[in-house]
Amino acid sequence: MRNSRRQFVGGLSTMTAAIASGQIQDPSGSRQPGKADRPLRFLVLGGTGFIGPHQVRYALARGHKLTLFNRGRTNPGLFPAVEQLEGDRNGKLEALKGREWDVVIDNPATLPRWVRDTAQLLKDHARQYVFISTVSVYADTSKPGMDETGAVAVTNDPDPAKVTGGNYGALKALAEEEAEKAFPGRATIIRPGLIVGPGDTSDRFTYWPVRIDAGGEVLAPGDPADPVQFIDARDLGEWCIRMVEQGDPGVYNALGPRAPLSIAEMLYGIRAITTADVRFTWVDEAFLTAHNVSAWSDMPVWVPGHGESAGFSRLSNHRSVARGLTFRPLADTAAATLADYHERANAKSGSKLLAGLTRERETDVLAAWHAAKK
Repeated sequence: MRNSRRQFVGGLSTMTAAIASGQIQDPSGSRQPGKADRPLRFLVLGGTGFIGPHQVRYALARGHKLTLFNRGRTNPGLFPAVEQLEGDRNGKLEALKGREWDVVIDNPATLPRWVRDTAQLLKDHARQYVFISTVSVYADTSKPGMDETGAVAVTNDPDPAKVTGGNYGALKALAEEEAEKAFPGRATIIRPGLIVGPGDTSDRFTYWPVRIDAGGEVLAPGDPADPVQFIDARDLGEWCIRMVEQGDPGVYNALGPRAPLSIAEMLYGIRAITTADVRFTWVDEAFLTAHNVSAWSDMPVWVPGHGESAGFSRLSNHRSVARGLTFRPLADTAAATLADYHERANAKSGSKLLAGLTRERETDVLAAWHAAKK
């Protein structure tokens, strides 16, 4: 039985007060990391985009030596003191030849041939290969609690002309196979859910802190009990480094939080970081569908908690938590995301959100909802 909205709203008061007052602290202890027991040589493929900078900063703080390999186009001056190798996954790998590393972290690869070419080149020149995959590899998201043994999607076209939402998960699954083939028993496959926080330019989570901070009546989607899962890029990046230090191979779902979180808890938790006058109006799934408001894109983070998507935000993270995955408070993630957005907006003299409803569209849908209720 689904809980009422009143029960959810009432039950959140203690949590939001704790976040706002700072009583909830970061459990990861990663703000001031100590030095690793043994410095390692890292090759990071990418390293200057979204996840990479968090990995690099944490690894440097732990005393490791890093080399970054990328095309030199994204934030090229971000780490001037770190060795930079320029190349391209489309056949320009010469800079990687004749070198030795302890570990390779592969952040940006989507196409299986990218992973195959890189992993085969490096299989005798590194002891561990960390591939950042995705929970989109799973073929069936209707089963709550699914772990890493769930069946993955398949495709008959491993090298398509275009990566789409329809083939993305299957391509990542094939890429996982290439990593494991080149590094048998030495590959670490990380399957994140929605990655959020500072550095994210997709705005798939950013929409909510920005919209809530603007105040007023906010359209809240579906049932307040619908589950949500995501992971702060800083938690993901730092955990990747710790997994390397531990030498842990295998497949891991990297998503949080530790305890189940509902869309209501997420929205009210975000509201706790702002002083804006905010009023949530919950609009049910059927009405949203009838008015062409799509889950995930128009209403970021959220998908209905039943039917084909019943397990999409209820994947098991038990294996990752057992290996040290930690989660900073929602308030930290929301505040850092909001600050990052404003920094980008100031740098560009304004920044249009790439996900979520426009204010005009939101106003129209809310007006239609209220009219229907009358």
